[in-house]
Amino acid sequence: MVKRWFDVSASVIGLLILLPLILGVATSVRLSSPGPVVFAQSRLGRHGRPFRMYKFRSMIHDADRRGARVTAGGDPRVTAVGRFLRRTKLDEIPQLWNVLKGNMSLVGPRPEVPEFASMFPRQYQRILNVRPGITHRATLAFRSEESILADDQVRDSRRFYIDRVMPRKLAMYEECLTDPLLRDIWTILETVSPWKSTPAMTAGQLLDAPIVANVPAWYEPAALLPRPLVARTAVHPAAMPASIRAMVAVPGGLSLGLGLALAEDAEAEAEEILQYVQSMS
Repeated sequence: MVKRWFDVSASVIGLLILLPLILGVATSVRLSSPGPVVFAQSRLGRHGRPFRMYKFRSMIHDADRRGARVTAGGDPRVTAVGRFLRRTKLDEIPQLWNVLKGNMSLVGPRPEVPEFASMFPRQYQRILNVRPGITHRATLAFRSEESILADDQVRDSRRFYIDRVMPRKLAMYEECLTDPLLRDIWTILETVSPWKSTPAMTAGQLLDAPIVANVPAWYEPAALLPRPLVARTAVHPAAMPASIRAMVAVPGGLSLGLGLALAEDAEAEAEEILQYVQSMS
């Protein structure tokens, strides 16, 4: 309750103070290239509810239909004004409106698109218990994410993001789910300050660390993935095991979550599903 009060108060004050800057950025975006000033994209919010997250448009119109969802440094879809906005994080200012509406918090795990979140159902079962945020300690650590993905050592930016970046981010998100308000305030101050106490991650550091085996590689054919034993009859969600209901809570989580073999607690998960199937017979 205290955090929500702080979010509302700070977002209102922020929108009022930044109004001249907002108008200036909006004008620059509008004149730089055809298309809307604000870009809206569906992200997962608290309890897995999708919402429209807003940003100042930093790429050409319909960029999401002309390339990958992962943006690396030097992406030709980014406009000249957009490069400045992304480097200074000014493109995130419209998310103060998301905070005011209650979709987001000032500090929290960054909201992810359903496509990537559904690849990590067990982690997002916990992460989606809190509101996503504009900034986070993981955001500070990965403030040079586009440069990381554009590094010469990275051969496939999408695969690297899923195999190396996301597991590290999710681990940091889970570590900070219960951070006190004073820690959030420090994170906000560090975000807006040019001086950072949080070390920035590099591609080399991520390559040297072991891959966190959350799910099989994203590109593996579905036919090669282990298939759990599940009942093929229609079942009311209330009768499902807690683990399956948790996957349903994440859009796409049931189809991908049950179709993928999670290394973590795999045996316990299989045993629970097997007991459930036996009870249906």
